[in-house]
Amino acid sequence: MAKTPVLTPQADDFPRWYQDLIHKAELADNGPVRGTMVIRPYGYGLWERMQQDMDARIKATGTQNAYFPLLIPQSYLTREAEHVEGFAPELAVVTHGGGKELEEPVVIRPTSETIINEYFAKWVQSHRDLPLLINQWANVVRWEMRPRLFLRTSEFLWQEGHTAHATYEEARDFAAHIHRHVYGDFMRDVLAMDFVLGRKTAKERFAGAINTLTLEGMMGDGKALQLGTSHELGQNFAKAFQTRYLSKEGRQELVWQTSWGSTTRMIGALVMMHGDDHGMRVPPRLAPVQAVVLAIKGDDAVLAEVRAIGAALEAAGVRVHVDDRTDLPFGRRAVDWELKGVPVRVEVGPRDLESGTAMLVRRIAGGKEPVAIGALAALVPAVLDEDQSLLLTQARARRASRTADVATVAEAVEATAAGGWARVPWAALGEEGEARLAEHAVTVRCLVAEDGAVPDADETPGNVAVVARSY
Repeated sequence: MAKTPVLTPQADDFPRWYQDLIHKAELADNGPVRGTMVIRPYGYGLWERMQQDMDARIKATGTQNAYFPLLIPQSYLTREAEHVEGFAPELAVVTHGGGKELEEPVVIRPTSETIINEYFAKWVQSHRDLPLLINQWANVVRWEMRPRLFLRTSEFLWQEGHTAHATYEEARDFAAHIHRHVYGDFMRDVLAMDFVLGRKTAKERFAGAINTLTLEGMMGDGKALQLGTSHELGQNFAKAFQTRYLSKEGRQELVWQTSWGSTTRMIGALVMMHGDDHGMRVPPRLAPVQAVVLAIKGDDAVLAEVRAIGAALEAAGVRVHVDDRTDLPFGRRAVDWELKGVPVRVEVGPRDLESGTAMLVRRIAGGKEPVAIGALAALVPAVLDEDQSLLLTQARARRASRTADVATVAEAVEATAAGGWARVPWAALGEEGEARLAEHAVTVRCLVAEDGAVPDADETPGNVAVVARSY
């Protein structure tokens, strides 16, 4: 009789595989209110590592962290009509507090443009106050009708950056820098993610923005997932909140603004881009635990050697965990670490001690081989570097092999139905073709220039639409 797989195979049911893995790798559980989630320690450890790296990159731009209230007066949202219209279906509104009906309902923040602009208008008086660069790490609520852990939840964690600048050009360039050099560099270099950098169409851009820049990644089933966005807000919110400054020439001018955000959705993307039928595969630069050293049996000599190997790896700069829980079956522990995607396992038992070796198991590249115990401290860091690169190479190869260049809406729909992406000239598509794609649950994920670069916001001739089914 065939052994029942730990996870539903991806080829059988990719969404079920994803749900199985989220639970069995102990990343998260469903919360008590529909659409909410409890992020478990292993999942939150991944988020903490993401936060730490991204926070440093954000601060390197001169941006400072702050915190703004969770509750926003409903009247704030009505000041920017396009913004409130875009978020109206997702709002959670508080009408009672302290046992009484509130004089004015308050909204649980879906994003913080409105409340932050209320304070930007107070803080910005002169050109000397600009640029004003603020970021916050927070939670937001957008009432989700079809929730899926990490991908779409009614409450999620994120960072949201908000900036004010003296000129359009400064704001445009700052949004582009965040897009490419904060989000793009982080996702490529740390998460080993492949993505397309592009801009959203008018239909898909952020409510209240004049331009939205996006990073779109291909998941293991060929669908797209938006990984992060950076928005040029123009002067829309500045007009609504009268955020002005006194210029060097003595004139009152409206500021130009940006906003940008990335969320715990990146954990879901990590699972779906790199995971396989055995579980997660966590990029070594991100992994809270890069190597786990497992004692196969509770022999005193084995336990002593396992701890010595752990210390040697730690001294070599490896984030290591020693698993000496020999009261639990070895097979169960090995499967658990495999599900969690720890890049390297070092397994040690009595026979290994006799031969002076340990079994090195590579989660990302696959395979296992005996290695001299004395060689582990030098070998494991090199293996981690190799496997970091391998994940990115594999993700790029997937997108390249499953992206088709097509000429019509019908061909684009056919390509996405086969489990891939399509590239179609925007001149052959246009807004009418975009609407026709939507009838088949296909969307324009972004526009790119013919050479793959991010096009300027005002340029549409010659652009290429990247279209896909998406999460």
